[in-house]
Amino acid sequence: MNRLVLASVAALATTSVFGAPVTYVLDSHHTYPSFEADHMGGLSIWRGKFSDTSGKVVYDKEAKSGSIDITVNMQSINFGMEKMDEHAKSAEILDVEKYPTATYTGKFSKFNGATPTEAQGTFTLHGVTKPLTLTINSFMCKPHPMTKKEVCGADASASFNRSDFGVNYGDAHGFKMGVKLQIQVEGSPPG
Repeated sequence: MNRLVLASVAALATTSVFGAPVTYVLDSHHTYPSFEADHMGGLSIWRGKFSDTSGKVVYDKEAKSGSIDITVNMQSINFGMEKMDEHAKSAEILDVEKYPTATYTGKFSKFNGATPTEAQGTFTLHGVTKPLTLTINSFMCKPHPMTKKEVCGADASASFNRSDFGVNYGDAHGFKMGVKLQIQVEGSPPG
């Protein structure tokens, strides 16, 4: 009887150690949300990225659950063209003085085995919050070859209508309001 109790306690202790959620702090040097937006109703596609992002992902492989909290510094927008960056930051488009950050908060909602394939949450941009689903195209955790710490990385994508967030510059000139997001992230447990 005592052996059975000890074995059960040992099993529970092992499960709680290995089945606990792990927090991964995003590495700002390897996390660059990028986007595509129409220019002049199909004349061309403008592409840009944000170079200052912070946040965390909590992932529980055993329970198949997790959450995402990301903050993007809107001042860090980069089209690769300084005049365009300044125009995008202006009150006419993103108004970064008034709305300095965009945020995404969500939970993993679909899995393939233990690998998350979707997150459902809310996206706040330009002071407006709306539901947004991220498709997780790839997700992997493994030991980093240099630091030997575990690192997780993902590539995710989503689309939204920017006019839903009050960012409708160019609508009167035939600009399409759809925006495609492509998000690459990497993170490790703190410490």
